[in-house]
Amino acid sequence: MSSAYELGRRRLLRTFGLTAAASTAAMASADPVLGATFGHDQAVGFRPEGYTPPTGLAKDSPAKAAALAWITENAREVTDLGDRIWSHAELSLREWNSSLAAADLLAKHGFSIRWGAGGFPAAFVATSGSGGPALGFNAEYDALPGLSQRAGASAHDPLVYNYDAYGPTYGPGHGDAHNALGAGSIGAAIAVSEAVRAAGLKATVKVFGSTGEEQLVGKPFMVKAGVFDGLDAYLDWHPFGANLAFWNTTSALASATFTFLGAAGHGATPLGNKSGLDGALLLASMSEYLREKNVATSGRFHYALINGGGAPNVTPDMASIWFFVREGSPARVQQLCGKIVECAKAAAQASQTRLVHKFHAGTWNSLGNKAGAELVYDNMVKIGPPVFTDADQAFAKAVQRALGKPETGIATTIVPLAPPPPVFGGGVSTDSADVSWHVPTLTTLAATFPAGLPNHNWAVTAAAATNIGHQGMLAATRYLAATAIDLITSPELLEGIKAEFRQRTAGVTWQSMVPDGTQPPMYQPPAEFLAKTGQQWPPKGITWPVPPVVAAEQLGSVGPELPPVT
Repeated sequence: MSSAYELGRRRLLRTFGLTAAASTAAMASADPVLGATFGHDQAVGFRPEGYTPPTGLAKDSPAKAAALAWITENAREVTDLGDRIWSHAELSLREWNSSLAAADLLAKHGFSIRWGAGGFPAAFVATSGSGGPALGFNAEYDALPGLSQRAGASAHDPLVYNYDAYGPTYGPGHGDAHNALGAGSIGAAIAVSEAVRAAGLKATVKVFGSTGEEQLVGKPFMVKAGVFDGLDAYLDWHPFGANLAFWNTTSALASATFTFLGAAGHGATPLGNKSGLDGALLLASMSEYLREKNVATSGRFHYALINGGGAPNVTPDMASIWFFVREGSPARVQQLCGKIVECAKAAAQASQTRLVHKFHAGTWNSLGNKAGAELVYDNMVKIGPPVFTDADQAFAKAVQRALGKPETGIATTIVPLAPPPPVFGGGVSTDSADVSWHVPTLTTLAATFPAGLPNHNWAVTAAAATNIGHQGMLAATRYLAATAIDLITSPELLEGIKAEFRQRTAGVTWQSMVPDGTQPPMYQPPAEFLAKTGQQWPPKGITWPVPPVVAAEQLGSVGPELPPVT
């Protein structure tokens, strides 16, 4: 084993509290989830040094040719869907128009639609075909708050600007390009279903319209409800600044809010007032002191104040702070969450407020699949990277210049497939991770925005409804469709992927991070949406209206009453 890789492995083990001499078995014993994600390759004798991806996995076939031809001939229909979702820019769990647009296109091409998947009004399962391998495609369509941006604008120029004399805001926007994600996956699923019919093949093609991914809500509840049961493989992709396949992991995550309830009063006569904002700010400050000694390099937590008062002369009797907590496995997330909860209790005590702690959702870290990544990568190489125009590159460089990044333009190559790095430094999460522990999951990334820029930025929104976003999305559509056809026409490839999945998950008992009885975050749909989708409100098992959180605290005392001065 190379010295560089061994050094990285030792750092990884120390990060997770194991000695540098620990074995893969020790890691698996200490945390089976880590063993499945980080330790599996070593356990089966895989050597990362000098790794070269296998070739010849991606096969030419009439069915694959038909699927790719369908994408080329119907590219406009797919990109139009992406642009419609982009224009709606609907926030998580409220994607009424976006989900309808997605489902309408699938229905037009012969898919049956079942709404309300997992109890979420804006989630659906679309199905075409029967028998054969059951393949699932992930479709998401939610936008992010504050990331509105004009399409094709190379400087920050919000499409929706909400004026307020004291605190202006921007509207929502597709700063993670989920408009492209949803449309690209749907295009791939339709292409596969058309090719299967034309070639007389047997396969069941499913599209999972998933709500609330940006809040990591939809799929954890959908998985727990059994929505993804019965699949042989699950195909996913995400917009990115490069083109690559991988079998690395992501961070597990928990989402929770902490609401502090006090007693309002005049800001100019504050004695005896109890400020919910004080509690929230104390929690923010106290949690920062955890970072040096209680948060490993694989850990993250970040937060946002949701409501902190309306005016300086009113002591707010309610304030909420929303935390995302990330780590390398569910067990490690729970450890870090527990420390933040203790900080919240202390903040409530110090601010003389009442704490209401609400867990919203949690998702595991994702489980990679080396055999699946190799098949995806071989198809990517055969198909090639997305092609961009000189105007696309000029726009990309202008955006990079505006954000102070090197003016390298858009990625025009496919990153060579490489083993996961030996050191897990933490990072992003996806609610598809819970799916990956139930069915082999194959994932690709495709360039839909300029290289070197972060997701969740206005630049992503700017590119997502331009030719850059279109070409990256169509490349991902081709990668997913070609891979899916191989899974149908080469059953030995699918069986190898499933065998690796069984090996990785042996000894791991999946348990949802969502406690039994937890009600997910929920919003009431418009009556017109319910009528179009044939749903009733509220969904089964949902308490509506949600019981209000109301401050009923007494004002504080500053001491015994003193006699008047005469």
